[in-house]
Amino acid sequence: MLTLGNIFVLMLLATAGAWVWHAHGLRERALAQVKQHCAKADVELLDGNVALRKITFLTDARGRKRLARVYGFEFTVTGEQRHVGSIVMFGPQVGRIELAPHPFRTPPAENPQVIELERWRSEHRPPPD
Repeated sequence: MLTLGNIFVLMLLATAGAWVWHAHGLRERALAQVKQHCAKADVELLDGNVALRKITFLTDARGRKRLARVYGFEFTVTGEQRHVGSIVMFGPQVGRIELAPHPFRTPPAENPQVIELERWRSEHRPPPD
């Protein structure tokens, strides 16, 4: 026979299970967004995952305080150094994605030109009055 206390415990467990299931889906959505952002920024996502850092109230783009999940991740540009990044999720919507300061890849110059400063100054000197 089920008592009111047993029903309450079952409802509490069902709610906790639903919340964990929903949180897993949000983490997968955050991971997909981070992968897309890293591809656009020409950086490599390390370890292929995001990790929940905290759940807090943050201000969204409209200036309202909302419950937000902040996930952290690591990326690299050169393969030598790890840099950190974060993504803020307001439910299923992305709040922002931030990458730590990092060096940018520079494409190799095909035909580098060396310009001597004194020669350039003499060629670009304004005419005398």
